[in-house]
Amino acid sequence: MTQISSVVDPKILYIDDDPLNRSLINRLLSSYNFRVIEAETGLDGIRIARHEIPDLILMDLNMPGLDGHETTTRIRSIGGLRQTPIIALTVRTARGERELALAVGCDGYITKPIDVDSFPYLIIDYLQGRKDTISRDVHHHYLGQFSQKLVERLESKIVELQEANARLQKIDKIKSDFVTLSAHELRTPITLVYGYSRLLQSQVKELGQDHFFEDGNVGDLANRIYRSVWRLNEVINDILNISLIESEEMSLDRRSVRLADIVGSVLDDLAPAKAGRILDISLENLDNLPNIVGDSERLRQVFWNILGNAIKFTPDHGSILVQGWVAYPPGASSHQREFAPAGTDQGAGDVVVLVKDSGIGIDPSEQKEIFERFYIVDDTAYHSTSKTAFGGGGMGLGLPIAQGIIAAHKGRIWVDSVGRDEKSNPGSTFYVLLPINPSSHLVQ
Repeated sequence: MTQISSVVDPKILYIDDDPLNRSLINRLLSSYNFRVIEAETGLDGIRIARHEIPDLILMDLNMPGLDGHETTTRIRSIGGLRQTPIIALTVRTARGERELALAVGCDGYITKPIDVDSFPYLIIDYLQGRKDTISRDVHHHYLGQFSQKLVERLESKIVELQEANARLQKIDKIKSDFVTLSAHELRTPITLVYGYSRLLQSQVKELGQDHFFEDGNVGDLANRIYRSVWRLNEVINDILNISLIESEEMSLDRRSVRLADIVGSVLDDLAPAKAGRILDISLENLDNLPNIVGDSERLRQVFWNILGNAIKFTPDHGSILVQGWVAYPPGASSHQREFAPAGTDQGAGDVVVLVKDSGIGIDPSEQKEIFERFYIVDDTAYHSTSKTAFGGGGMGLGLPIAQGIIAAHKGRIWVDSVGRDEKSNPGSTFYVLLPINPSSHLVQ
């Protein structure tokens, strides 16, 4: 092994999309005590250069994505890499290619095929300060050409992105229309099945034969059909609601609403204790909240989804707290707001309902995504439709629907959690902020 450099194990970053080229250079320079790091694309090269801070960079000019000229220009703008030697290693031999490479920031220009005997010594020359130069006029001329090329490439990419975006919007519209029409089409047969199952239930009851409700008998089967249709109807309603939210066509039946009644009704329906769940659920200050102007059925859906999640992701013997405040000042941002105990500032414009659980928590990286439609935190392989079973899953529509309904009320929803841990159960806290009168107050 030959030692030709005064630098101990010089670190060389070689950016080239051809694996055969990378293998050849790696084997050649490694035999001379160079440490070669390979990158397949310009973007990979930029990322690696930032992390590794190489002593020298070998740059192929013909690469997909960011080519060698663009990658060189980007690297030259990164602190700590501005003085790093960048040597173009390319098959380009046409007139002006060398000048263009030097104008955009390369310090040297080596053409392929390389001379394996002299190549390592060329590299050490550049490591020791060699720098190819061109005149100022030539530099300005080719830099102007490169700038024009970048503008043309940017224009082309913008056109491509606009066309791709138009296609995606069209596909998304077709998909949304299909989902909405399918949901409406399903409504008719579901209504019939629902009606007949209820009729069957009532007729069985009229017979007064209790054994009809035993497992497998007519009454039991009718009850199962009813529960299944009810669940299917819920799914269809969720799909229609998310469609209305996306198209900004959700209408609200605005009336005076008492949030304590809504939360109480939701907890009665969810009835975790009846499903065998052991949870400590407590309510604080809700009775003292002022009435707000809103759609009671829509807001009921909001708290159904939030409380349903709290129940599903809190293990048995855990706790759930639902607490209400009047918020002030109205102009503060959601995360900067201070809260006054209920009843102390009835002139404030907002109320806040907090739902705090001692469950498994939510990873910070997912605290925005959970409000995106169809986003599911857990593995869908463990999906469960249960509203109360620990770890039960859904379609990923509950929180997006809640956010859409709250936004229609000119309110806001957010979540705080230190992270997810199924052993320590750090918990999550959801905040629902609603203006007392949305028509006269807009949340900032």
